[in-house]
Amino acid sequence: MFAEFDLVMPGDLDEALDILAEASGDGDGDAGILPLAGGTNLVVDLRARRIRADKLVGLGRIAALRGIERSNGRVTIGAGTTLSDILRDPGMAEAAPSLVDSARVFAGQMVRNTATVAGNVCCGSPAADTVPPLLSLDAELTLAGRGGSRVVPLADFFLGYQENERRPGELVTGISWDAPKPNAANLFYKLARRKGDAITVVGVAVTVAVEAGKCTTARIALGAVAPVVKRAREAEALLEGEALTPELIEAAARQAVEDSSPIDDVRASADYRRHSVHALTRRLLSQAWAQVTEGG
Repeated sequence: MFAEFDLVMPGDLDEALDILAEASGDGDGDAGILPLAGGTNLVVDLRARRIRADKLVGLGRIAALRGIERSNGRVTIGAGTTLSDILRDPGMAEAAPSLVDSARVFAGQMVRNTATVAGNVCCGSPAADTVPPLLSLDAELTLAGRGGSRVVPLADFFLGYQENERRPGELVTGISWDAPKPNAANLFYKLARRKGDAITVVGVAVTVAVEAGKCTTARIALGAVAPVVKRAREAEALLEGEALTPELIEAAARQAVEDSSPIDDVRASADYRRHSVHALTRRLLSQAWAQVTEGG
């Protein structure tokens, strides 16, 4: 049985923000009110009574929150954009290769038709499939409240396990990033116990950009190996300004392991996760470097 709650379905963003602002009162709490997008995590948690809500604000009727826009190399997706929307858009393979790869292995078809990218981000799971790709793309979130909007880098959004920068009364309304340039490669790999409908054991996304034979940008994002999805910043620092030799890639992969802090759980041991971080980081960096330097 579901827990009891009220469901309201605002017709536009202003109405939704008004409802959330009224519930948040002076900003010290959310008064048991939660936004509902795809609901593929939230509804499960409500049914299991892991969380409680007095009221849900359904966002499904707000057309302005759904869609994909491109302007001057900048890509913006609305908070209501689903994983299936990502896969159906013919330009996303160039605008966010790693995000497309993550969408392909995200749950099953029916879940992809409903689950939103912003919802996957906001649920705060360390195993969220879309977050490593978005981190590797230096994505930014737009958060809106009745008093205005602000932009927060995704790398600064997560404060701890299922804790983030969203204030009471705010909604994530969009996610944006610069599309990779021709001199960059952007890759993702999800390791799970089966190909479909499986929670990530380890997820790794990388971006490598090169100019004059040297790495100018390195991003390594790790999922399911820490309380939050995170960047392996020390590993990235080893790469930038250098030609990526096999030895340097090996050193960065080992450093990525040091940048992680996995746990034992029912899906894998911490030791297996550390081994996988090393292997996947090395593999993806090697593939990315070959792609940008050899066209391979």
